[in-house]
Amino acid sequence: MGSAVNAQDFQWQQWPAATTGSSYVLKKDKPNAIEDLSGSIARAPFTAGEPIREAKLIKANGSGYMAAILPSGMRAISTEISPETGAGGFILPNDRVDVILSRREKADARGTENTTSETILTNVRVLAIDQTVEEKNGQRVVVGKTTTLELSPRQSETLALARQTGTLSLALRSLLDANNSAPPPEEGGRRTGINTVRFGVTTVAPR
Repeated sequence: MGSAVNAQDFQWQQWPAATTGSSYVLKKDKPNAIEDLSGSIARAPFTAGEPIREAKLIKANGSGYMAAILPSGMRAISTEISPETGAGGFILPNDRVDVILSRREKADARGTENTTSETILTNVRVLAIDQTVEEKNGQRVVVGKTTTLELSPRQSETLALARQTGTLSLALRSLLDANNSAPPPEEGGRRTGINTVRFGVTTVAPR
């Protein structure tokens, strides 16, 4: 993913007509496909011998690979992480996470300092950890300092504001949860509640 392909990466091969998908590139329809697709950027990984589908390639026209692999209408925005705030390095590109904001509020009249935490974004896709955009060579842990998330414009604003007001943590979602239908992009940044910790007791205030 993110690599440019050239003519040497392609070859025509026989394929059973009964299992040929409508999205496959067929020589009878596009005899110059190898030349036409050369220089495209892979939006998803390919395996050797896999039939080529144009949906997995995009002409970047000089743009970087991150701009090429972003879905239409989405934005890539980065934020700092650490092993403590990034699930110990077990978050990989293409995982889905929740973003949690933790912050300390000013002390009240009694001098008590309150700590609050809230989930500000849910079920968002991790595009990259530092410069790693895919799992490589069986790598299962990426301990990085920066993560890049795929967000809608509204979610990007929510994250940018949150970075100025507290500490951000990423909560890794289960594959079973991540594969469920995600909320609409513009609603993904809606706050669902605030956890308030006072004298060691946690209470939840709904939004």
